[in-house]
Formats: sequence, C-alpha cells, structure tokens
Amino acid sequence: MANEFPEFFVRLDQMGVLDSLLPFILIFTILFAVLQKTKIIGEGKRQFNTLVALIISLMVVLPHVTGRYPPGQDIVSIINTALPQVSLLVVAILAALLLVGVFAPGVMLGGTGLGAIMGLISLGAIVYIFGNAAGFWKGSGAFNFLNNPDTQAVLVIILVFGLIIWFITKEDGQNEMVGKAWSDLKSTFGRG
Repeated sequence: MANEFPEFFVRLDQMGVLDSLLPFILIFTILFAVLQKTKIIGEGKRQFNTLVALIISLMVVLPHVTGRYPPGQDIVSIINTALPQVSLLVVAILAALLLVGVFAPGVMLGGTGLGAIMGLISLGAIVYIFGNAAGFWKGSGAFNFLNNPDTQAVLVIILVFGLIIWFITKEDGQNEMVGKAWSDLKSTFGRG
C-alpha cells in the first residue's frame, strides 16, 4: 500500500508523460501566454495564438520523442536538466524575499539599484544554468571551474566581500538609489 504512490509516478514516467507530455504542456503554455500578452499576431487572435503555440510545441517535442535531435542539442533534455536547478534558484529567491518581508517590512527593493542588481544576478544564474544544461560551457573549458563547489564558495565569499567594500568606500553621491535602499534596510533593522 505504501509503494503505490511512488509506483504511480514510475508508471507515468514509463508511459512517457514526464518525457513528452509535461514538456509539451510547459512549452505550449509559455508560448501561448507570450503570444497573448505581446499581441504579435494581433488583437483578439486567440485561435491563431493557440495554433502557433501548438505547432511550435509539437516541433520541439516530436523530434525528442522520435530521437531526431543531434546529441547534445535535444531541447527537451536541456529543459529537463535545467528546470530543477532553476526551481531551486526560484525557491531560494522566494525564501530570501520572505525573510526580508518578515524581518524588514519597510524595505522596498523594486525600483532601486539593489533590486536591479538582484535581478541581474538572477538572470545571470539562469543563463548559466541553462547554458550548463545545454553543454555550452563544457567544450571550451572556460566555465568548467564553476562546477567545483569549492570554487563556488570562494566566488560567493569574494562577491560578498566586494559588495561590503563597495558599500564602505563608495562616494556619497554615487548611486543614490542603492544608498537609499541600503539606508532603508539599515533603518528597518534599527541601525540607521
């Protein structure tokens, strides 16, 4: 009785749901939402947006199912490799935002330099995760050092110390929005 639930997911995987249906639904949903929001095809063209998203999604998933992608260029495999890491990044960002919201409710990150820096770091992390899943960094050896956990820890330490040094040594008029966000953060914690 206890093994029935995990066996259900194993059965779904054996049927190809995890390998073909879920990536299809994900790609279709994202494409359809982008087409609806941007109105590229035109106002009120929901049926055309549906058809375009359906065709593109099938063009991505069907070669994966039939095995026609060249090795290392299978988009579905790249998505299946990268999404768990991106999900972990999203959970970490949400946890950080929850902590800021609980312990520093007066801090506004939106529209500040600090929010922009966090957005750029997140974008860079997502580009790195998808590039790593696609194998972009493996051939050149330029980014292989980032796969070492010791190197990652050293880079995080250097980044933190760099930010601390920058906050201490920056000019008074330099980047006032970041300074305002930092002073809001300090005043929230009773340091300002």
